Amino acid sequence: MPRRKKCRRVGFIPSNQLFYPQNHSEEEVTLQIEEVEAIRLSDLEQMEQNEAAEMMNISRGTFQRIIKSARQKVADALINGKTIHIGGGHFELAEGGQGMCRRRRFRGGRG
Repeated sequence: MPRRKKCRRVGFIPSNQLFYPQNHSEEEVTLQIEEVEAIRLSDLEQMEQNEAAEMMNISRGTFQRIIKSARQKVADALINGKTIHIGGGHFELAEGGQGMCRRRRFRGGRG
């Protein structure tokens, strides 16, 4: 039996959760909330992976897997003209302790 997934700590839930190309496409890529947080910490805030992993309350290896998946999805959407939808995941908000780390997973919206 696999170990339970550790809750990932995120700093925010993006208010814009849908991005689409100029020429609308039926194909869609879904970025989980923790993948967006990994991109924010690594690429926007330019944090080292160790520091970013610590902020998200996960191991560096887990952070590497999350950021790799996120970047691959974003590249696929940009190169192939797919819509990007943000939602889902297994996370808690750093401020206030709210989040979706219970049995039910975040399905979209503002939680």
